[in-house]
Amino acid sequence: MPISPCPKQMPNSSSVSEFLLLAFADTRELQLLHFALFLGIYLSALLGNGLILSAVACDHRLHTPMYFFLLNLALLDLGCISTTLPKAMANALWDTRAISYQGCAAQVFLFVFLMSAEYSLLTVMAYDRYVAICKPLHYGSLVGSRACAQMAAAAWGSGFLNAVLQTACTFSLPLCQGNAVDQFFCEIPQILKLSCSDDYLREVGALVFSVSLAFVCFVFIVLSYVQIFRAVLRMPSEQGRHKAFSMCLPHLAVVSLFISTVMFAYLKPPSISSPFLDLVVAFLYSVLPPALNPLIYSMRNQELKATLKKLILFT
Repeated sequence: MPISPCPKQMPNSSSVSEFLLLAFADTRELQLLHFALFLGIYLSALLGNGLILSAVACDHRLHTPMYFFLLNLALLDLGCISTTLPKAMANALWDTRAISYQGCAAQVFLFVFLMSAEYSLLTVMAYDRYVAICKPLHYGSLVGSRACAQMAAAAWGSGFLNAVLQTACTFSLPLCQGNAVDQFFCEIPQILKLSCSDDYLREVGALVFSVSLAFVCFVFIVLSYVQIFRAVLRMPSEQGRHKAFSMCLPHLAVVSLFISTVMFAYLKPPSISSPFLDLVVAFLYSVLPPALNPLIYSMRNQELKATLKKLILFT
């Protein structure tokens, strides 16, 4: 829908001191029910990711590249779910919708930063699996401790750069369509709906950077798994194939969950879009992966399961 020029009497971004987030429910009983549900999901995510962090940090047998990247993924998941869910819980508990302008900008920055870094890290993890299965003799030289640190830093750095660009471009646009955000957290597409500016050149430039980065990562992941599956299917030993699949399936499941929910959120046809559907989809891609990733990685990983059992028994 084309955006008309901003009328002079409408407020611009300098006069917007707060935004109103979308509420999950109108009645007090349902708000408290949502608070309890969100609290349970949040505590589960904290527990699951916290256990993975403790397991990798405490067990020297897990001081390998794969678990180093898993530790980084757990950190990103903790940050991502902590960016959106606590504010939603507080609003449900205190029966409010308000978030300050600065709080909204911070939420946008942190969410884009952590989500972008997680996508880049999942790409790095695909490369790690590719080298481990397709080039096992060169694994130590290609994925050494220095290379791991550099790849992890590149993932975090690309996320930070993308977040700076997206946040700066989004909040530099004048806002004149009110301050009601049709989402339970501050999301860039919903903020842009409040803009009255016809000048989207800066936002388009930032969007091109983000889409290009996402596309390169997606192609790299697909090509990595094409090579992985070709190598696995050529293995003569059934035990070797089973071990290789056990190494790759958790990562593939996490990547599929992440990409599918994000793609549906941003690429779904406008004809099926509605505030309720947008709310559910945003909840799925922002909350579900951080909560489920620890479960996915620990289900088929015997080393991690053994360490987690030790941690639970000794605490």
